[in-house]
Amino acid sequence: MCGITGAVWQDPREAISPEVLTRMTKAVAHRGPDDAQSWSCTDHRDAYGNQLGVALGFRRLSIIDLEGARQPMANEDGTLRLVFNGEIYNYRSLRRRLEGTGHQFATEGDGESILHLYEDQGTDCFAELNGMFAIGLWDGRRNRLVLARDRIGQKPLYYAVHNGRLVFGSELKCLAEVEGVCSEIDPGAIDEFLTYQYVPHPGTIWKGVHKLAPGHFAVFQDGQVSVQRYWAFDPSIEIPIGKREACERLEELMTDSVRLRLQSDVPLGTFLSGGIDSSLITAIAQDLNPDPIRTFSIGFPISDFDETAFAAHVAEHLGTKHRRFEVMPSGVEVIDELVWHYDEPFGDSSAVPTWYLSKMTSSEVTVALSGDGGDELFAGYERYRALWLSQYLQKLFPIHRFPGVGRLQRLRDSDRRRSLVRRGKRFLEALGQPVARRYLNWLQIFPEDLRASLYTDDFVASLPGVDHCEFLGANWQRSQGRDCVTRASTTDVLTYLPCDLCTKVDIASMAHGLEVRQPMLDHRLVEFAATLPVSLKFRGNRGKLILQDAFGSKLPKGIFTRPKMGFGIPIAAWFRNELKPLVHDTLLAPDARIANYFRSDVVAELCRAHETSQQNHGYRLWNLLILEKWLRRWTS
Repeated sequence: MCGITGAVWQDPREAISPEVLTRMTKAVAHRGPDDAQSWSCTDHRDAYGNQLGVALGFRRLSIIDLEGARQPMANEDGTLRLVFNGEIYNYRSLRRRLEGTGHQFATEGDGESILHLYEDQGTDCFAELNGMFAIGLWDGRRNRLVLARDRIGQKPLYYAVHNGRLVFGSELKCLAEVEGVCSEIDPGAIDEFLTYQYVPHPGTIWKGVHKLAPGHFAVFQDGQVSVQRYWAFDPSIEIPIGKREACERLEELMTDSVRLRLQSDVPLGTFLSGGIDSSLITAIAQDLNPDPIRTFSIGFPISDFDETAFAAHVAEHLGTKHRRFEVMPSGVEVIDELVWHYDEPFGDSSAVPTWYLSKMTSSEVTVALSGDGGDELFAGYERYRALWLSQYLQKLFPIHRFPGVGRLQRLRDSDRRRSLVRRGKRFLEALGQPVARRYLNWLQIFPEDLRASLYTDDFVASLPGVDHCEFLGANWQRSQGRDCVTRASTTDVLTYLPCDLCTKVDIASMAHGLEVRQPMLDHRLVEFAATLPVSLKFRGNRGKLILQDAFGSKLPKGIFTRPKMGFGIPIAAWFRNELKPLVHDTLLAPDARIANYFRSDVVAELCRAHETSQQNHGYRLWNLLILEKWLRRWTS
């Protein structure tokens, strides 16, 4: 794992000085505490004879080939230079093949295989890589910079083009070190943030700054950038398969995926929540390891949000070496650190326990496996059941017109995670809408009508005339012809997974020099799961059926059937008690920055309704709090 950054320019006036490159590289020092290197050159010329400059910076977290594999890395004749963040899990098989065709390797690391593969195949090489990666590659033979990001978006990569110069980095803070790049907020990004609790790719909070989308590469040449997709994943295709064959194939893929991710020259463990996915990854890892695997979980002093007892039960069953950590309400004091590390507004409150789990885990191991992706691949979320039920009910009768629905909407919310009232309200609010829009309404933090009442007239006038449902809707269309549960889950793979879950885990873990590997996000597993008939994954009110069919004997009874808890924090209760002053001192302060965008009276009403338990606005207040803190930290 590493932090990468760099730039390419045509005009000498746009050159990145050694001092600026050092600052860009130091901005991601937390991602690579073990080594720092840089490389620059101004000897190249473009097709028109103009002098080109290129600079690359690198911070390393040593995982494989601890003494070698330093970057920026060159090929045999020095015409290629690589900075690379991530892991290539199939590098050994690639290396054997490349050596067989005459390539000579100077290191034992996984990154060198990218260089030699690119020599042979150019940009077609990225489709050969099994891993998580963000790549910056200077091609001196063609005078171009190539950027690439892994298929699922496990590793981040940002870039901006201005005045014929491209700058890029693992985090936005690299680009912020270059004057004039991160200078103007995109109002549409604030609207997107309140919709999704993140800013979707390819945009960012800053105008003119972009995220490279998952499964894409970009080529910067002659002052122009072109972006292309290299992952030809088609979720509209369903492949008929029997349960027995599907289980055998799933067991084969899962075992191989975990096996590949156990490669490490440093201590390794697993996150273990006690849910199906992390328990299953741990079970397979333990089967493949002769010694007890180290496992880590984190909980809360509120039982409705604490599943560490289940984690301990699984750990005992599997014979792992287990550690439990706990987060208290004071844990949200970490919010200022989160705002700095996440770079742009990021409102998933489970970043808090992820942050602490990563911090505690990194004190004992350098690599941890997680169960991320199981819900999206195998239909585990409760909202998939709600979508299926809503489709079924809509065929029978227009339930949203029934008497009594309005009375239910007026009932007080509960702070309990599995509150029937709150779930019933969200379910009924979206009935009668097109299925993609209905699904968005269950995902969004601030419904459209609430955002409309929250925004000032000036802010509304600054917004672009786009429908933010299109981000979800365009990906929904990629699975056209499939059932609603498959369409929702594959849409999540393409949107929620890279923009929220992968971002959350990458930033929280890399802030503490911890590499997190996600076996269920192996692209072979993702593609296989997407082609499965929904009946093998989901039936009625239960998902993940095939996981139980294939691996049921590996885990204690009850793990597959107990209610899903998720990985949230009791933010609603905390905002009514211990953290109530924090809300007032930020969101309702006379100098609140969000007042430049939102109506203060509406913000005050959200706080009042939450504090009196009239409504549960806990997650909305958290997102507003994150935005306010971000504005104070990153804007003048």
